[in-house]
Amino acid sequence: MLIFFYSLAQLNLLINYLGFKRKTDDAPKFNLLDPNEIPMVTIQLPLYNEKYVVERLLENISKIEYPLNKLEIQVLDDSTDESVEDTAKLIADLQEKGIDIQHIRRTNRQGFKAGALKDGLAIAKGEFIAIFDADFLPDSDWLKKTVIYFKDSEIGVVQTRWGHINRDYSVLTRIQAFALDAHFTLEQVGRNSKGHFINFNGTAGIWRKECIIDAGNWEGDTLTEDLDLSYRAQLKNWKFKYLEDVETPAELPVVISAARSQQFRWNKGGAENFRKTASRVLSANGIDFKTKCHGIMHLLNSSMFLFVFVVAILSIPMLYIKNSFGHLGWVFEMTSFFIVSTIILFVCYWFTYKSIQGSSFDSFIDYIKLFFTFFSVALGFSLHNSVAVIQGHMGKRSEFVRTPKFNINNLKDTWKGNKYINTKLSPNMIFEAILMCYFMFGMYSATQLNDFGMFPFHFMLFAGFGFVFYQSLTSKV
Repeated sequence: MLIFFYSLAQLNLLINYLGFKRKTDDAPKFNLLDPNEIPMVTIQLPLYNEKYVVERLLENISKIEYPLNKLEIQVLDDSTDESVEDTAKLIADLQEKGIDIQHIRRTNRQGFKAGALKDGLAIAKGEFIAIFDADFLPDSDWLKKTVIYFKDSEIGVVQTRWGHINRDYSVLTRIQAFALDAHFTLEQVGRNSKGHFINFNGTAGIWRKECIIDAGNWEGDTLTEDLDLSYRAQLKNWKFKYLEDVETPAELPVVISAARSQQFRWNKGGAENFRKTASRVLSANGIDFKTKCHGIMHLLNSSMFLFVFVVAILSIPMLYIKNSFGHLGWVFEMTSFFIVSTIILFVCYWFTYKSIQGSSFDSFIDYIKLFFTFFSVALGFSLHNSVAVIQGHMGKRSEFVRTPKFNINNLKDTWKGNKYINTKLSPNMIFEAILMCYFMFGMYSATQLNDFGMFPFHFMLFAGFGFVFYQSLTSKV
């Protein structure tokens, strides 16, 4: 039922998305041709051991087109390795060119990324604060396309859509891009177009400094400090502006250990924020019922992995119960209705896919293959992500584990030799191998019971857990 309600919420977001695409944007904007309307901006670049991408990052940021007297760059460097010296040299070279860029170091990592952003904010000159993670490469006119919307004094955040410079590097990067594209089209536009709560995505966005402070500033008590501050700001009636047409390219994790750490942080952080914020959303005054419903479903996003995992584990016992107790057949006929959840998601994701990849017949065929690949691998991650979700709901604290960057720009680039890769095998691998065998048994059971209704589901589970297990076993330096 929860999965079904989630799919209905996605369908409602699709309707919102399609309706919004037909509208024109008449929001008030700063006139940057008038020097009196050009606001002071601080760009924050939080770093932690980014040896492979820091030069690319700083070179890219130095090309941002904006008056130098109205732009400050803060490199919030919590690094603990030799990259500190390389970063310092690069910053000194940029300072010689007249760029206002500062190398800000801390003696500890208290609060992790949230702590670094908060410390930088305390000394920031800018009225507006743009934030980029180390693997993001904004276009030179990025500020000109975003800061203009703060003409509306109620706007607290402007968020842009993520692009993917290594989308086609591997199956792993293609399915990550697929999932993120759905979020940055269907979900962000669908929510924002109707005034529902959305989230700043941690990077590729710009905040009004006043909004951050009014919402209580950055807090490091969850692993997704961006989602946390976003909800606190919107509960204080700040508006968010999402720009689907402004793409900010970035690098996707190419090794499964990196994807694991990122997925764990995002999903545990989502559960932590549900624990921290859900009751405040439900009890808030001045927020309509539909916005509250979408807010709760948004905060429950990561928990869907737990619900799916429970359904998957129970599906094989259900197969035997169904064939052992004939008088319960009507129950299983009723529950088969919930297959419609998958059909709804298939339709929703097609509209988001074609908005970026095109709507030709070949694109649709590619979409079908990619959808079921994505669905299978998402199922394969369900154990790993369920552990994260359970820890988040239970309030178990853990360290902020950064996602290693690789400087992967094309198919010829390699991640081999990257010093930041976690070379330890995940303990979850043992259980993922067991689950792969478990769902193989589910397919075998279908042949023995002559009941193939669950066979496609069990095949995708078998393939998904097999993929995650094999990638984890072989993707080592």
